[in-house]
Amino acid sequence: MPRRAPRALRATGPDRRNGSGTSTLLIGACPGHPVCAAVHTYLFVDGLDVVARSDSRMVGLAPRRLLRPGGPLHPTDMPRLAAVAAESGPDPSPDPLTVRIRLRGETVIWSDLMYPGHDGTTVEEVRFHLEQYLGEIERAYAASGVSPVRG
Repeated sequence: MPRRAPRALRATGPDRRNGSGTSTLLIGACPGHPVCAAVHTYLFVDGLDVVARSDSRMVGLAPRRLLRPGGPLHPTDMPRLAAVAAESGPDPSPDPLTVRIRLRGETVIWSDLMYPGHDGTTVEEVRFHLEQYLGEIERAYAASGVSPVRG
């Protein structure tokens, strides 16, 4: 019997862009041992696991690092590269998976992407409504159970 390729991990949230042309962000977290080697974050855009579809060797960064207030996913007026995942394994690559994040009005834009979308075309940029985006980051951070880092 021929082996079938593994199915792509999908979120249970919306799997299509909403009527406004913006995408939907859903964030999940793996609790670590015994489920997997370390705590890490899943980033689903329109129901697709962006990290796994971009580079299957990568795993999302820990929620404490990625989702914290003012952290890498929080948008600013100035575009910036945000590391969202790193290669797992005994010899991780020094090159993280990055996304360019910027804020334009009430829209958060992720660019410099390259992953297959629902229809097989390459997704290079996605846009989120600011309220949904920040609300999802806050919800996921609270759900991850990490306490705020005190400086």
